[in-house]
Amino acid sequence: MDNTQIIKNNSLKSFIPENGLYKYFSGGDWLQSVTGETIPVQSPIDNSIVGRIQSISVSELRDTFENAFFAFSKWSSKTMDERSNILVRTADIMSENIDILSHVLSYEIGKTVADSNDEVERTVSLIKYYAEEGRRIHNESLYSESFPGYNNKKIAITKRVPLGVVVAIPPFNYPINEGAPKIVGALIAGNTVVFKPSTQGAISALLMVECFRLAGIPEGVLNAVTGKSDVIGDELVTNRRCSAINFTGGTNTANSIKSKIGLIPLIAGLGGKDASIVCNDADIDLAVSEIAKGAFSYAGQRCTGIKRVLVQSDIKDQFEEKFVKYVSEHFVLGDPREKETTMGPVINIRTVELFDELYDDAVKLGAKVLLGGKNLENENRLFLNATILTNVSLDMKLAKEEPFAPILPIIQFTTIEEAVDIANSSEYGLQSSIFTKDINTAFTVSEALDVGTVQINGKDSRGPDHFPFIGVKASGIGQVQGAKYLIESMTRIKTIVINKK
Repeated sequence: MDNTQIIKNNSLKSFIPENGLYKYFSGGDWLQSVTGETIPVQSPIDNSIVGRIQSISVSELRDTFENAFFAFSKWSSKTMDERSNILVRTADIMSENIDILSHVLSYEIGKTVADSNDEVERTVSLIKYYAEEGRRIHNESLYSESFPGYNNKKIAITKRVPLGVVVAIPPFNYPINEGAPKIVGALIAGNTVVFKPSTQGAISALLMVECFRLAGIPEGVLNAVTGKSDVIGDELVTNRRCSAINFTGGTNTANSIKSKIGLIPLIAGLGGKDASIVCNDADIDLAVSEIAKGAFSYAGQRCTGIKRVLVQSDIKDQFEEKFVKYVSEHFVLGDPREKETTMGPVINIRTVELFDELYDDAVKLGAKVLLGGKNLENENRLFLNATILTNVSLDMKLAKEEPFAPILPIIQFTTIEEAVDIANSSEYGLQSSIFTKDINTAFTVSEALDVGTVQINGKDSRGPDHFPFIGVKASGIGQVQGAKYLIESMTRIKTIVINKK
């Protein structure tokens, strides 16, 4: 059967239950938990129930790990071509069902329809790229004669072999696009996966898992569990079958995981307080549009979102005038399912409370509000205005803490050295950007910034998804992510030495 026929016969429509009750996926079957407990997933748009997910028990999670463990030997022995073909079929099925996936994604996490479509389309391309990139992970041979003092009687063959059972934990804000690379990076390398999506975003993630099932993923190779962190969280990261953990989320959660797992490898993509530096000679119009999109897309709920703007004093007034005008004209707050909306709600009330705390503290200490502020008019408090504050000083919480909300401080600097010092003062080190027409300044500042990635004349971004992606300091732990690098992180080197007579 060719891919076209597979896709035609396997729509996601039939997977969406009429009663709204979604199951968990273990050992190749969709199962209902013996606990009888479920967790409601509420839409941040209108507080309605998107669906209910299973709240599984520790015993059921252990059984899932056993399923993944026993599937490992068979899956890891498959050829790269066999594994790659399943991933390509998965991507094709997702592409055929993009309308369903993007609709659920938008409803579940409050992302605009355009952004939801983009996330699914980007993921389809990502999966196909990983399917091909896996074929380019090669083994090597080394000869002893190239090392001083040795003859030519030893040959080492170094192989990249899979780790085993990988736990994949994506964040709520990109359940599909952050979930997929964790899954396919592990699978293409020959690992099996226990996938635990965030409760908010779980339904979109389970729909994606169904695409893998429809594509023919063997039983036990990919498993998806849902439940309460205080019930299954410890078992998820400490189970004896767990060989590695790939987590994206908060720094505090990562520290908690790290304290419990001993020698289990942890790859963690964490938070950020990304600074964008705008120099006197910058193309201001370019800086304005890029920073606005970097700060306010998906209501600021991105780890690579721009969280601070550092503007050189000579152009501060000009930048602020154009910036406020651009954001006012381009960011329309409303129901993200409506075509004209460009910014929807934040994910939960905790985000609103942090927004209010940072906003109140800044205003109290002398910050000036250029745009936005607290949204006192909308009945649903999760709809926050795009908010810009200037005259922000470094003693304000807004200058230091990550809000994960649409609130942006503008901080003035005089010299480039001062800007670098301010940017580097954060505990985080994910990305930074610099806007300048001077290539020497661009490279000098790029080398001085203590972050994983520096963007020159562009907004902070994780993609393209084959670029290396890593945070330093409180923004990341473990290996580099991004196609080739993530696949390599999902393997270890095994050496076989031939001793010639």
